[in-house]
Amino acid sequence: MSIRLRLALWYSGLLAVALVAFGVLIYSLIYNNTMTGLRNQLTRAVDEVNVRGVLSIDGINLNPVAPRGMNAEIYGIQIVNFARDQNGKSIERSPNLEQNGIVFPVPAYNQVVSNRIHYYNSGGLPFLIYERPVVLNGTLVGLLQVGAFIQTEESFLNQLRTVLWLSGIAALIVAFVLGMFLSKKALRPIGRITEAAEQIQSGSGLGLRIPREKPNDEIGRLTDTLNGMLSRIERAYNHLEESNAAQRRFVSDASHELRTPLTTIRGNIDLLGKIWEANDAEEADSGKTMTLSAAERKEMAKDAVRDIADEARRMSGLVNNLLSLARADAGYRVEMEPLPLQQLVEEAARRASFLPRKAEWKVGPLHALEGVWVHGNRDYLLQLLFILIENGFKYTPSGEVRLFAIRSGDRIGLAVADTGIGIHAQDIPHIFDRFFRADPSRGETSGTGLGLSIAKWIADMHKGALEVKSLPSQGSMFTLWLPVEDETVSNG
Repeated sequence: MSIRLRLALWYSGLLAVALVAFGVLIYSLIYNNTMTGLRNQLTRAVDEVNVRGVLSIDGINLNPVAPRGMNAEIYGIQIVNFARDQNGKSIERSPNLEQNGIVFPVPAYNQVVSNRIHYYNSGGLPFLIYERPVVLNGTLVGLLQVGAFIQTEESFLNQLRTVLWLSGIAALIVAFVLGMFLSKKALRPIGRITEAAEQIQSGSGLGLRIPREKPNDEIGRLTDTLNGMLSRIERAYNHLEESNAAQRRFVSDASHELRTPLTTIRGNIDLLGKIWEANDAEEADSGKTMTLSAAERKEMAKDAVRDIADEARRMSGLVNNLLSLARADAGYRVEMEPLPLQQLVEEAARRASFLPRKAEWKVGPLHALEGVWVHGNRDYLLQLLFILIENGFKYTPSGEVRLFAIRSGDRIGLAVADTGIGIHAQDIPHIFDRFFRADPSRGETSGTGLGLSIAKWIADMHKGALEVKSLPSQGSMFTLWLPVEDETVSNG
């Protein structure tokens, strides 16, 4: 059974209960008012009838005297004489009863009660009968019965019942039809929601939104909620697609970066194999003329081994970088502790002075670091500083690279500035992307394009931020901003 039909049936059922209760109430009020009026009229009529007792040789004769103006079409009078016969067989009736052969039922002598009103139907003619005992000298001698013909009132009440039933049934039919129409209209937004869900399920895309009609009702709020949920699902799906695309690019770029040193290693291994094969052939056939001398073969072997070692170190660094990024993707968290930042920066500056470079290495000013503590991991912060410093050396063929510190409120900044080739404005938003290289050839300057991605992960892990300022051919400045640890706690 559909919700629409159930709503219509519920609506019709409630209306039916209300109509029945209303009909019963109306009919009861009219019936009680009508019958009360009849009883009052009948009581007045009985009060106006005078019963006379006449003594005769046969006993006591009871003669009713009807008042003038009593309507014979409505009222009939019957006298039961118990003085002459306690069975009440001696009955005197008014002419209108005699003419129509109507006899009111007579109660037994011992069952006569005072002033009783009851209903009686004689041959299809309804009467309301008022019975009043006739008492002489304390003895029951007769019974006065006055009946009111109530066919008009009974017909009216029957018609009223018929009207109430027919109008109730008609109202239920109209209510059911109207309920089906209104429920269809009320459930139309739910139908649109269902259609939208089916379209999304069939592959129409998560960009579909459900139109809304009335924003303030329950359906409107449901529509808003579903549209909001679809928006969040769409964003999550798009983010997942972007993550999958980034992962595919990551795997592709990693494969590319690993393929280059592997190719070099394989080539040098093949070269060594050929050299050794040539050396074995020479020993087997000492008379054969060799193109290369022993010294030349030895020098070539040394170069090949050197190249293999260099590429192995490059692969080791690349694998370590990939491991760091994999840890970042997995939500890896390192142990942290309060650190005196000045000692850490001075250690990084000292080690950087031994790195190969063409630019001049300068340190300072660092007075902003005095007494500054940060909450972090020493090894990872050193790695971050070395990434920035090595990039400065790498992209500064001449000029200088400087490390200095600045303070801004509750943050401390470690800046590495160079006078190198700089970065174009359109490339700055992408420099922290994995494997991104600003130089188009990707081979002009050695590197994998992973360093700054790792640096950003380390900065985020320390609740810090990396700020970049750069101009092409003028140089770049990378600033690591870190929150300052409460010195009191740090010294605690």
